[in-house]
Amino acid sequence: MTPDEISNAITGALRQGGSQWLVATIVAFLPALWTTALILHLGRPYVVRTLRRMGLRLGADAWWMTYVLLRDAVLLITLGLSLIFFQPNLVANLDLPITGPLSALLLLLALAVKLWRRVDDDVTAYRLSTAFLVSGATLYYVALVFAVEGADMSYLAKFAEWFTSGSNPTVALGIMWVSLVGVVLVAAWLFVRALNSAARTMGRRLSRDQPQQPES
Repeated sequence: MTPDEISNAITGALRQGGSQWLVATIVAFLPALWTTALILHLGRPYVVRTLRRMGLRLGADAWWMTYVLLRDAVLLITLGLSLIFFQPNLVANLDLPITGPLSALLLLLALAVKLWRRVDDDVTAYRLSTAFLVSGATLYYVALVFAVEGADMSYLAKFAEWFTSGSNPTVALGIMWVSLVGVVLVAAWLFVRALNSAARTMGRRLSRDQPQQPES
């Protein structure tokens, strides 16, 4: 091999190894984000009880705003990192949790409920978003712990074969495409709702700012 071919081979190996390491790191770190998201979401009653004990209004507002920002930021970061499960090349060639795309879809549904329902005031909306979050986290935990991380266990070999994307690429890609369709539909619905909400807000503002005609 020529020096240029050796250099290109080393560069390609480093690039491929680096990308695989990055994906593996994200997959291994996502359980921590899912756990943090669940703790912050399910810890709302504790936050509310603490809020009611505060006598200083400024401290109560800071406490509540910090909680809300942390809770929603963790959900958005988790969703952003979960988008790696919608890359067909990674799903088919790497050992990823086969239910990763479904978990991302359920997380997006939880965020959609938070966007268009007053989750902090509506018990039904809070329960619905909780059901989506718990279901998504369970699907991810089970596939990661018992399939990806438990692949070396002889009694989990069959389970690992079915719930690891690299060992079962046909089913994994099918789940990915179905979940992707769901993500697109939810995103389109959110986009349409946002446009309609913006149009209604602008219409009300224009009607309020329009000068009234004097009576004849």
